[in-house]
Amino acid sequence: MPQPVFVPAVSAPDAGPDVGRQTAQTLARLDERLRAERSSLADAVVITVYLRNAADFAAMNDAYRQVWKGMPPTRTTVVAAPAAKDALVEMTAAAVTAGTERRLVHPASWAQSPNPYSYGIRAGETLFLSGLIPRNGRDNTVVAGDVAVQTRAVLDNARELFDAAGISLAHAVSARVFLPDLADFEAMDRVYREYFPDAPPARATVGASLTAPAYKVEMTFVASAAARRVVQGEGAPNPNLSAAVVAGDMAFISGLLADAGVVDGGGDAEAQTRDVIRKIDALLTKAGMSRADVRDLLVYVTDEDSGRVAAAACHAAFGAKAAVTPVLVSLAMARARVEIMTIAAKA
Repeated sequence: MPQPVFVPAVSAPDAGPDVGRQTAQTLARLDERLRAERSSLADAVVITVYLRNAADFAAMNDAYRQVWKGMPPTRTTVVAAPAAKDALVEMTAAAVTAGTERRLVHPASWAQSPNPYSYGIRAGETLFLSGLIPRNGRDNTVVAGDVAVQTRAVLDNARELFDAAGISLAHAVSARVFLPDLADFEAMDRVYREYFPDAPPARATVGASLTAPAYKVEMTFVASAAARRVVQGEGAPNPNLSAAVVAGDMAFISGLLADAGVVDGGGDAEAQTRDVIRKIDALLTKAGMSRADVRDLLVYVTDEDSGRVAAAACHAAFGAKAAVTPVLVSLAMARARVEIMTIAAKA
């Protein structure tokens, strides 16, 4: 599969204080950016939506579904304040180049999604999943229970989608996990390890509100049928994630935090970002890549100032080709202000 095209966060606060109009204009701007890279929204495989207010979810969906007449891309939606002050919604995109085959992945026994996205899309050897919430795919009912019950429901759904794509969970290369309550982190991990006992995917786990209070966890995955190898980072391996996974010509690097000494020693956002970039450099080298190969940087931050500082440092380190998106979340490490998840691809 040709390398995906990544577009960093786009918003449209100038469209006025209506989430529907902002959604439509944001999608139009994403399409314009993609077309400049020989792609378009029709070729999108992943859209990530950051919504300021959960109450706007339905209105955002109403405007969003007008854009796709055929197979919509996968989508993950979390509640997180966009960078622009008056923006109600912000979106990022990953797409394939125009003409690349995209195949819908949908288990035969599942109902259609109640919202305008595909649960899974396979393009070549790569599978992209939507953000999965604890829902029964057969009738779209919510799976109630604590975070362990809901994590199991999410991962069972992921396994069914992988099966429908002709691969297994062992092919997962990257995961993003969103927890409304970071106190649930350990309980989520206990269940997660059952599904990924060996060589787990790269992963970032952050605190973020979801679109309904019934959901205690949301996860999204990327998988690849290409030859896959794990790249170890500093220190002992983490049983819950691989520092990085190389699949074919792409490398997926976990969300990285600065060393505890930097964080606990009063390291500000700039110092923390420098230390994270140092770790990214080391993993890229082990993966046989360089800064020039970095395509996407998801920069999780705890405050707007840290977002500006971290984004500027990432742009300086990795150049204009890399899509850099700061996202306001809660981080699991006390006093940490920056966590960065990275995708690289050899040209």
